[in-house]
Amino acid sequence: MRAKASTCLPNHRFDVKGSLYLVPNLLGAVEPVRVLPQATIDIARELRHWVVETPKAARAFLKSLGPEVPIATIDIRALGEHARIDELLTPARAGADIGLLSDAGCPGVADPGADLVAAAHAAGMRVVPLVGPSAVLLALMAAGMNGQRFAFHGYVPAKAEARAAALQKLERESQALRQTQVFIETPYRNVALLETALQVLKTSTVLCAAVDLTLPTETIVRRNIAAWRGHDLKGFDKRPAMFLMQA
Repeated sequence: MRAKASTCLPNHRFDVKGSLYLVPNLLGAVEPVRVLPQATIDIARELRHWVVETPKAARAFLKSLGPEVPIATIDIRALGEHARIDELLTPARAGADIGLLSDAGCPGVADPGADLVAAAHAAGMRVVPLVGPSAVLLALMAAGMNGQRFAFHGYVPAKAEARAAALQKLERESQALRQTQVFIETPYRNVALLETALQVLKTSTVLCAAVDLTLPTETIVRRNIAAWRGHDLKGFDKRPAMFLMQA
């Protein structure tokens, strides 16, 4: 079944092939209607072919939408490191629409999916980004930092010395480029990251922690390093977080 796309502009080049829909996933356990537009939900419910980061997470997402057919009947393929992109696009070559889904947030933005999107463009398929939550952009919006010049760096190193060196390097780059630095950490290392930041960064550098974005427990704290010192950091432990720095 083709997904509803009445608001999309027609393009006769794409009539024979299916479209690739880029579907944002939830950032945590929350009702889809709280964070996803109804149009995104409607399209996702209609899709019968999916390429996903993790099948288990994808099934949980689809179940939360209340699909029109049993999830077991939906074609779900993993976007693994060894998956052949051409094979993943086979349904679209036959005229069926495909959804691309990461485990959380927007596919292709700090998440896998860019290679599949590039392959779809190369094959002449229509690519449709849908509206939904992106932790990177939500955190940047809420941080009160430079939104004109920013860089996302992914995970910082896990080992203490390398983590300290990486944070100091980001601080120098932020000051030199007048750039907001955005990065993440595995939730169980959040406290270690913050402790390191308080030890090695300048007192004037501003650090923001955006935690549990879009969830009822959402917490966004923005302080300079001097103001961070002396605060209990345990509340940030084991919670999905984005970190932003501006020197």
